Amino acid sequence: MTRSALSRAAPRRASPRRAWLRVPLLALLGGLASCDMAPAYHPAHLLLPDDWKGDGIMRFAAPQDAALRGDWWTAFNDPVLNRLEEQANRTNPDLQVAAETFTQARDMAAEARAGLYPQVTGQAAMSKNKGSDHRLWRGAGSTGPVYMSSEQYGGTASWEPDFWSSIRNQVRMRRQSAQERAADYALMRLSLDAELATDYMALRGLDAQDTVYRDSIRTYQLAVQITRLRQAGAIAAGLDVSRAQNQLYATQAQETDLQARRAVLEHAIAVLVNVSPSAFHIEPVAALNLPDIVIPVGVPSTLLERRPDVAGAEREMAQANRAIGVSRAAFYPHVTFNAMTGFMDNGFSLADLSNSMYSYAAQAVMPLFQGGLRRAELQRTWSQYRQAEDNYRAVVLSAFQDVEDGLTLTGRLRVEQQQQEGAVKAALRTQNMTMTLYTGGLTNYLDVVVAQIAALTARISEVQVETRRLQANVTLIRALGGGWSRSQLPDSKSIMPFAPLQYDGLRTPKSVGGIAVGTSPEQSDLTGTGLRGPGLTPPGK
Repeated sequence: MTRSALSRAAPRRASPRRAWLRVPLLALLGGLASCDMAPAYHPAHLLLPDDWKGDGIMRFAAPQDAALRGDWWTAFNDPVLNRLEEQANRTNPDLQVAAETFTQARDMAAEARAGLYPQVTGQAAMSKNKGSDHRLWRGAGSTGPVYMSSEQYGGTASWEPDFWSSIRNQVRMRRQSAQERAADYALMRLSLDAELATDYMALRGLDAQDTVYRDSIRTYQLAVQITRLRQAGAIAAGLDVSRAQNQLYATQAQETDLQARRAVLEHAIAVLVNVSPSAFHIEPVAALNLPDIVIPVGVPSTLLERRPDVAGAEREMAQANRAIGVSRAAFYPHVTFNAMTGFMDNGFSLADLSNSMYSYAAQAVMPLFQGGLRRAELQRTWSQYRQAEDNYRAVVLSAFQDVEDGLTLTGRLRVEQQQQEGAVKAALRTQNMTMTLYTGGLTNYLDVVVAQIAALTARISEVQVETRRLQANVTLIRALGGGWSRSQLPDSKSIMPFAPLQYDGLRTPKSVGGIAVGTSPEQSDLTGTGLRGPGLTPPGK
């Protein structure tokens, strides 16, 4: 090879001037691509108290301690409650709706991400066309074509460089929205678990009250027999019999009303666990034997990391911050690149270069005068951000109120229960003494009736206070987040339901954040087959 050939084969070197021009151009494009118009985001900093005011059944824990377990209901050591909670978390339809809402939010994040990539489409067309022999401007004897066919295929591509991070901020907003929906799911699950536990304890409280009514009815039946015997012996008047019968029948009516309320409450529990009420029954128990649990509360600052509603409000504030960046980016030029290429022919020789066609273009659009439209949008997004801050503060205050209410109730109801126990003992002693005195003819039956009413009222109140105390424990657990932690929120990378080039597994996305979606045979079974066992039987069995 000659020197001239070698010189021709050697690569052409760019002139120093051209090389120096490329450096600032690349730097400019890189700077534009990394330009983020959203303000730096800093979550609202709130000054929090160092300790709690309420004095409940709890212990204070250090911030690093695990305040509660996710399956907090197991602390009550009730096998029936455990099975109901597990069933509800698997099959409750409202919880599944929240899961699908989260899935849709993930898909909306994927839709927003698509704007970062070139949009490529393909097209193909074929047509057969015939013109009229007597169409306008076609003279007599014209030999112009009457029939015309056209076959073509090609492709187009368009891409908008995200110089001002408008698209990227929209993607971040959608990811944060999906995280907010994940927090909503956690809040729905916490509410479901707490509502089920509260209803179950109310049902067990009604069982305990029914035991009191049955015991009192047996006592009142004995009193009716005694008054009849005294009347037969001319020792007592018929008025005593009437009073004893009135007390008996009124108590039986109260028990019937209680059984009706229990049945309605049982129906509500059946719906929570995805079972038809007609196929569901919880066997009654004689006493309310749920333990008095110790609830680790922790310091106030940890509450912000353990409440799903607080986490959701913070994610809403983060979205409002990104919306400001989108509004700011609207003031700057938006550049779009478009390209089209393909082949067109009236036959089937489409692959010839002579039949090829193409076009490419670049477009930049910048608003010059819109009557204040962009400024109004920017001002609105700033207002929405401040509104999100105010909402976040309101949610935090509500969270602290819930905890303080729970601490106060658990402490006061424990004292009230102890006081009520003393009232029950005194009332039962009075009832026994007055009945003994009446049998010996030393007092009238009116004193007996008053003592019976006082004893029954005291015993029912004792059961009601104990039920409220157990429910207050559940309320406090719910106020503390029920063992949930902000770390359980899915991170921004795992939000996307699929990769840009993934085409399989699209029907049900991969589970993230412990939020499972999809249907199962168990969800469609409303007969409660999976709940059969001790304490849970079909009605009438």
